Amino acid sequence: MTDEDPTGRVRRAASALGLSVEIRQRPDAGSLPEAAALLGVAPDDIVKTLVVARSDDTFLFALVPGDRAVAWPKLRGVVGVNKLHLPDPERALAATGYARGTIVPLGSSHAWPVFADESIRGRRIALGAGARGFSLFVDADALIEALSATVADITGPLPDR
Repeated sequence: MTDEDPTGRVRRAASALGLSVEIRQRPDAGSLPEAAALLGVAPDDIVKTLVVARSDDTFLFALVPGDRAVAWPKLRGVVGVNKLHLPDPERALAATGYARGTIVPLGSSHAWPVFADESIRGRRIALGAGARGFSLFVDADALIEALSATVADITGPLPDR
């Protein structure tokens, strides 16, 4: 684990929390089904980490299965606010230290609160690993516990395209 390791910050954060993680290098994928096939998992085992902005310029992380979308009314209700939104890529980077597509709550430049969709419980999941071309595998329940995440129904079906 050298400073040249693009996932070093994530590995160190996981270790500090006592989390057992596996980080794998992987090729880019053009779709969720392709990514799932490359990783050998079901699409709903790929979990997106979204950084979400509140109106007071604070943030939170939402852990959302790849085959689902944030249900904004549900998330606002759980958080207890009237407004939430996805920040632009520059604000997301400033809030977490990670570029979009690589965001993970582990090793973030700030320990924002984490809200996890209840459907990820009891599974081994794949997340971003803080750098392009890498995925992190972890037991969802261990991650939820280590991050003191709030678990709730915060998703709905993906919109039709």
